[in-house]
Amino acid sequence: MSTNPAKPSMRDSLVAAAFQLFLERGYEQTTIDDIVRTAGVGRRSFFRYFPSKEDVVFPDHEQSLADMTAFLAASEDTDDPLERVCEATRLVMRMYAENPTFSVQRYRLTREVTGLRTYELSVVWRYEKTLGDYLRTRFADRRDGTLRANVVAAAVVAAHNHALRHWLRSGGQGDPLAEVDRALAFVRETWSPHAAAPVGEEDDVVVVITRRSTPMWRVVREVESSLGEN
Repeated sequence: MSTNPAKPSMRDSLVAAAFQLFLERGYEQTTIDDIVRTAGVGRRSFFRYFPSKEDVVFPDHEQSLADMTAFLAASEDTDDPLERVCEATRLVMRMYAENPTFSVQRYRLTREVTGLRTYELSVVWRYEKTLGDYLRTRFADRRDGTLRANVVAAAVVAAHNHALRHWLRSGGQGDPLAEVDRALAFVRETWSPHAAAPVGEEDDVVVVITRRSTPMWRVVREVESSLGEN
């Protein structure tokens, strides 16, 4: 039985060639012709896999988005929507964790190139939209359904990105899934319909009976006094 390692796919070869050149020359100084020459393929082969040079920096996000969409589409009516979007977000973190070296290299590159940061933001927006679309269908019977869906989707993405940036800045050290789980726990505690109100923070209702002619400053003082006594 042969023990030779499997030959990288043409797609993987293009990505490897691109990042080799980005690290050696810089992103702006590297052309698509440089990439295909280093990979030993033609320009047509490059465009078969990547519409632009920016896309070769993010070769895994299309599949990640497709996986997230399929995961959410497979949800049961009995699934907790918040838990489902948190689990969907973990799929993205797993994608980064599969290749820490590449993920860290890409992070450093996007910090240096403004155009890549803009591209990255558009990718993040697509993840958030995917989560929001799912939540809007699940919260459709709520009066605040659209608002809740948008805010929860944004919170989940923000928690994921907080954990991801922390892990990437460390050079890919530690367990990124544990990092994102800690961040998502905060979202769950905040937005879960089953979350209990913190002790001592229940809403108080204060009723003040006063004459219409009473000055507002006196009404405010009465309210403050009542709250202080409680």
